[in-house]
Amino acid sequence: QFCANDPEVFVQAALLAQDYCDAIDLNLGCPQMIAKRGHYGAFLQEEWDLLQRMILLANEKLSVPITCKIRVFPDIDRTVKYAQMLERAGCQLLTVHGRTKEQKGPLAGVASWEHIQAVRKAVSIPVFANGNIQCLRDVEECIRRTGVHGVMSAEGNLHNPALFEGRNPLVWEMAEEYLEIVREYPCPLSYVRAHLFKLWHHTLQVYQQLREELAKVKTLEGIVDVNRELKLRCQEEIANQKEGEKPKEGLPFFHWICQPYTRPGPKERCRENGDGGTEKGVRGKRALEEEEDGNSELLSKNKQKKKLRNPNKSFDPSLKPKYAKCDQCGNPKGNKCVFNMCRGCCKKRAFKEVADCPGHGLLFKTKYEKSLSWQHSQRGIQTPERGERGEAEVGEMQKEAGDS
Repeated sequence: QFCANDPEVFVQAALLAQDYCDAIDLNLGCPQMIAKRGHYGAFLQEEWDLLQRMILLANEKLSVPITCKIRVFPDIDRTVKYAQMLERAGCQLLTVHGRTKEQKGPLAGVASWEHIQAVRKAVSIPVFANGNIQCLRDVEECIRRTGVHGVMSAEGNLHNPALFEGRNPLVWEMAEEYLEIVREYPCPLSYVRAHLFKLWHHTLQVYQQLREELAKVKTLEGIVDVNRELKLRCQEEIANQKEGEKPKEGLPFFHWICQPYTRPGPKERCRENGDGGTEKGVRGKRALEEEEDGNSELLSKNKQKKKLRNPNKSFDPSLKPKYAKCDQCGNPKGNKCVFNMCRGCCKKRAFKEVADCPGHGLLFKTKYEKSLSWQHSQRGIQTPERGERGEAEVGEMQKEAGDS
């Protein structure tokens, strides 16, 4: 699966992968802020001409099928037209996540199977559904109601990797199996932590100290030790369990059993945390809305801390200063740069041309002239013009000026 916004680059990347896979998927469903900044994922869903060109070119150049994953529009009819456009362009399988790009994190809400059903009826290519899948019964119900050819699961599958087997195994069984895979196929520890935080989610609410240890541990063996300790505590809890005791916190199973986790909405989260989770009312890890959209007063935890230190600080993007762009690369240019460039580009040009840029504190010409003057004083002769020197000597002078 690729994220992309340029037909040529997308196809070049896909050509590198096509011999190692059965299909190439274009991700048009990512709703995260990184996708907005990078201009890909769900933030391309209004640019139908671009998407058509990307899929058409992929169909022309690739030897494997091209598929797409999308999010829906609030309007069902527009979602159907969107899907039909992708089918006409050459998409050969469509996965429909029944949420809009605004439905994410605590604001995810319920996915619309009605949208998915409408798309399934309107296109002739295979359609997969995504959203509201937390157990095998959900898979069966989704297929029955929408008529799709297949079902995907993200959150539900992360909390219970045995979801599609219809089982709810002990958490440590899944965790130990996963850690064995990691030993065979090493990956960054951040990936391992992320998976274990999902698997052990409900248990880590009970054993907060072990949650902190899992977050801080620096080695795979350390992670294995934390996992082993969690297992021992759960087994001890099971041994001391009273007959007829029921799960707490309204869970369908005891916390050591793999089971779904429903992400709380903003109101539920406030009630859980009690005034936002801290004494100062600082919220959790992520903002409920993306502040960068400019329409939310809710700030991320980091920005709330900055606000506490400086009450007059504003995060309104409309109030941010607008910087002129570098003529070379598009980054903000230096306000006093003589070349209208950012510092990196300015340094390259000033060095190449043996020029000064006081705005960036780059004095290649001045240093070069001082170098010539110093060499002249050492030889006791008049400083010749730069054009009278050989190219090799000039190059040497430039290098000396650059090094200084």
